[in-house]
Amino acid sequence: MALIRTVSPENAEGEIKEQYSFFIQRAGLVPKPFEMMSVSPELLKTQGSVVKYYMSHPTLGFPLLSHIRYLVAKEYDYQFCMNFNKQLLKMQGMDDAGITEIGIYPEKVLLEEKDKAMLLFVLKAIKAPKATEQKDIDALHNIGWTDRDIFDAMAHGVNMIGSGMMMKAFKMDAC
Repeated sequence: MALIRTVSPENAEGEIKEQYSFFIQRAGLVPKPFEMMSVSPELLKTQGSVVKYYMSHPTLGFPLLSHIRYLVAKEYDYQFCMNFNKQLLKMQGMDDAGITEIGIYPEKVLLEEKDKAMLLFVLKAIKAPKATEQKDIDALHNIGWTDRDIFDAMAHGVNMIGSGMMMKAFKMDAC
């Protein structure tokens, strides 16, 4: 049982209901991290804006972003998001064996080389932030990524860590 009182989709009203409807219309459910954020409607609204930003991102596509989320969630044993994003990867044509393989060997992802390079950079930076070097950024620039793209991809991965910690702290990861 969760340690904090959240608003279930069935009991949502006002701004919370509005934010929830966005997810229900697109995913058929309210992801648990967003239900957790119902405790703070303004932060829920802010996070909803962040999700909408990434959905219409000019260069970071759905396949790259879902791989980032899945692999970061796997790295930090963030069960809800790991399972949720696993389903998104399956919707993109991956099977369980392929998903298991990229969880062990991320370099085997079936993304375009440009997206693969970004994914591997984000994973490296999240696992060992002090290990990143100018040559990593230069390599991404050389294949067409901008500083904004790199920053946004990194922020996407890092945000998974914060949500995962909060879900675990409030005993919601198994919900």
